[in-house]
Amino acid sequence: MNASRPIPRILFVCLGNICRSPTAEGVFRTLAAREGLAVSVDSAGTAGWHAGKPPYGPSIAAAARRGYDLSDLRARQLTAADFDAFDHVLVMDRANLADAAALRRSGAEPRLFLDHAPETGRAEVPDPYHTRDFDGALDLIEAASRGLIARLKAAQMR
Repeated sequence: MNASRPIPRILFVCLGNICRSPTAEGVFRTLAAREGLAVSVDSAGTAGWHAGKPPYGPSIAAAARRGYDLSDLRARQLTAADFDAFDHVLVMDRANLADAAALRRSGAEPRLFLDHAPETGRAEVPDPYHTRDFDGALDLIEAASRGLIARLKAAQMR
Protein backbone atom coordinates (compact mmCIF):
# COMPACT_ATOMS: atom_id res chain seq x y z
CA MET A 1 0.00 0.00 0.00
CA ASN A 2 1.17 3.50 -0.78
CA ALA A 3 1.99 4.95 2.64
CA SER A 4 1.04 8.48 1.54
CA ARG A 5 -2.56 7.52 0.79
CA PRO A 6 -5.08 8.21 3.51
CA ILE A 7 -7.10 5.37 4.97
CA PRO A 8 -10.51 5.20 3.23
CA ARG A 9 -13.34 6.41 5.49
CA ILE A 10 -16.63 4.61 4.83
CA LEU A 11 -20.08 5.27 6.29
CA PHE A 12 -22.97 2.84 5.82
CA VAL A 13 -26.49 4.27 6.08
CA CYS A 14 -30.00 2.82 6.48
CA LEU A 15 -33.16 4.07 8.18
CA GLY A 16 -32.82 3.29 11.89
CA ASN A 17 -29.19 2.09 12.07
CA ILE A 18 -30.19 -1.15 13.82
CA CYS A 19 -30.24 -3.73 10.99
CA ARG A 20 -28.68 -3.13 7.58
CA SER A 21 -26.10 -0.41 8.19
CA PRO A 22 -24.60 -1.85 11.40
CA THR A 23 -24.51 -5.24 9.67
CA ALA A 24 -22.65 -3.65 6.77
CA GLU A 25 -20.28 -1.94 9.19
CA GLY A 26 -19.46 -5.21 10.97
CA VAL A 27 -19.24 -7.32 7.82
CA PHE A 28 -17.12 -4.80 5.92
CA ARG A 29 -14.76 -4.19 8.85
CA THR A 30 -14.20 -7.95 9.27
CA LEU A 31 -13.74 -8.71 5.57
CA ALA A 32 -11.44 -5.71 5.03
CA ALA A 33 -9.26 -6.84 7.97
CA ARG A 34 -9.05 -10.35 6.51
CA GLU A 35 -7.83 -8.78 3.25
CA GLY A 36 -5.29 -6.59 5.04
CA LEU A 37 -7.12 -3.43 3.99
CA ALA A 38 -6.88 -0.55 6.46
CA VAL A 39 -10.19 1.33 6.63
CA SER A 40 -12.20 3.51 8.96
CA VAL A 41 -15.82 2.34 9.11
CA ASP A 42 -18.98 3.60 10.79
CA SER A 43 -22.75 3.45 10.28
CA ALA A 44 -25.71 5.76 10.81
CA GLY A 45 -29.43 6.03 10.22
CA THR A 46 -31.39 8.74 8.46
CA ALA A 47 -33.81 8.63 11.41
CA GLY A 48 -32.78 9.01 15.03
CA TRP A 49 -35.38 6.79 16.71
CA HIS A 50 -32.84 4.22 17.93
CA ALA A 51 -29.88 6.49 18.76
CA GLY A 52 -27.66 4.89 21.38
CA LYS A 53 -29.25 1.46 21.06
CA PRO A 54 -27.49 -1.73 19.90
CA PRO A 55 -28.39 -3.41 16.61
CA TYR A 56 -31.63 -5.39 16.49
CA GLY A 57 -31.26 -8.78 18.18
CA PRO A 58 -32.02 -10.92 15.12
CA SER A 59 -29.44 -8.90 13.13
CA ILE A 60 -26.80 -9.56 15.79
CA ALA A 61 -27.68 -13.28 15.81
CA ALA A 62 -27.63 -13.67 12.02
CA ALA A 63 -24.28 -11.89 11.79
CA ALA A 64 -22.83 -13.96 14.63
CA ARG A 65 -23.75 -17.19 12.84
CA ARG A 66 -21.40 -16.04 10.05
CA GLY A 67 -18.63 -14.88 12.36
CA TYR A 68 -19.38 -11.14 12.53
CA ASP A 69 -19.68 -9.39 15.90
CA LEU A 70 -22.10 -6.45 15.99
CA SER A 71 -22.63 -6.43 19.74
CA ASP A 72 -20.50 -3.34 20.49
CA LEU A 73 -22.14 -1.11 17.84
CA ARG A 74 -24.62 1.63 18.76
CA ALA A 75 -27.08 3.48 16.54
CA ARG A 76 -26.66 7.12 15.67
CA GLN A 77 -28.31 9.53 13.28
CA LEU A 78 -26.72 10.74 10.07
CA THR A 79 -25.58 14.37 10.15
CA ALA A 80 -24.60 16.88 7.48
CA ALA A 81 -21.03 16.80 8.86
CA ASP A 82 -20.77 13.09 8.00
CA PHE A 83 -20.49 13.89 4.29
CA ASP A 84 -17.26 15.79 4.94
CA ALA A 85 -15.97 13.26 7.48
CA PHE A 86 -16.28 10.23 5.16
CA ASP A 87 -14.98 9.48 1.67
CA HIS A 88 -17.81 7.06 0.89
CA VAL A 89 -21.41 7.32 2.13
CA LEU A 90 -23.10 4.08 1.10
CA VAL A 91 -26.85 3.78 1.50
CA MET A 92 -29.00 0.64 1.60
CA ASP A 93 -32.04 1.79 -0.43
CA ARG A 94 -33.39 4.58 -2.63
CA ALA A 95 -35.61 6.16 0.05
CA ASN A 96 -32.66 6.61 2.39
CA LEU A 97 -30.51 7.73 -0.54
CA ALA A 98 -32.97 10.56 -1.16
CA ASP A 99 -33.03 11.48 2.54
CA ALA A 100 -29.23 11.42 2.73
CA ALA A 101 -28.89 13.50 -0.44
CA ALA A 102 -31.30 16.09 0.98
CA LEU A 103 -29.15 16.40 4.13
CA ARG A 104 -25.82 16.71 2.27
CA ARG A 105 -24.40 20.22 1.93
CA SER A 106 -20.88 19.32 0.78
CA GLY A 107 -18.49 16.38 0.79
CA ALA A 108 -19.07 12.79 -0.28
CA GLU A 109 -22.04 12.11 -2.52
CA PRO A 110 -24.23 9.31 -1.13
CA ARG A 111 -24.50 6.21 -3.33
CA LEU A 112 -26.27 2.89 -3.16
CA PHE A 113 -24.14 0.22 -1.48
CA LEU A 114 -25.27 -2.46 -3.94
CA ASP A 115 -23.66 -0.51 -6.79
CA HIS A 116 -20.62 -2.50 -5.62
CA ALA A 117 -22.38 -5.82 -6.29
CA PRO A 118 -23.92 -5.62 -9.78
CA GLU A 119 -23.85 -9.41 -9.99
CA THR A 120 -26.73 -9.55 -7.49
CA GLY A 121 -29.11 -7.86 -9.92
CA ARG A 122 -30.38 -5.78 -6.99
CA ALA A 123 -30.17 -2.06 -6.31
CA GLU A 124 -31.39 -2.14 -2.71
CA VAL A 125 -30.80 -4.20 0.42
CA PRO A 126 -34.33 -4.99 1.67
CA ASP A 127 -34.91 -4.13 5.32
CA PRO A 128 -34.86 -7.40 7.28
CA TYR A 129 -36.69 -5.68 10.15
CA HIS A 130 -39.74 -5.91 7.88
CA THR A 131 -38.91 -8.85 5.58
CA ARG A 132 -37.45 -11.03 8.38
CA ASP A 133 -34.86 -12.25 5.82
CA PHE A 134 -31.71 -11.50 7.80
CA ASP A 135 -29.67 -14.09 5.88
CA GLY A 136 -30.74 -12.64 2.53
CA ALA A 137 -29.68 -9.18 3.67
CA LEU A 138 -26.35 -10.61 4.83
CA ASP A 139 -25.82 -12.27 1.43
CA LEU A 140 -26.25 -8.91 -0.33
CA ILE A 141 -24.09 -7.06 2.21
CA GLU A 142 -21.29 -9.61 1.88
CA ALA A 143 -21.40 -9.37 -1.93
CA ALA A 144 -21.27 -5.56 -1.90
CA SER A 145 -18.51 -5.61 0.73
CA ARG A 146 -16.38 -7.90 -1.43
CA GLY A 147 -16.95 -5.63 -4.44
CA LEU A 148 -16.05 -2.49 -2.51
CA ILE A 149 -12.95 -4.13 -1.05
CA ALA A 150 -11.80 -5.14 -4.54
CA ARG A 151 -12.26 -1.56 -5.79
CA LEU A 152 -10.44 -0.03 -2.83
CA LYS A 153 -7.54 -2.47 -3.16
CA ALA A 154 -7.29 -1.77 -6.90
CA ALA A 155 -7.22 1.96 -6.20
CA GLN A 156 -4.38 1.47 -3.71
CA MET A 157 -2.35 -0.33 -6.35
CA ARG A 158 -2.47 2.68 -8.68
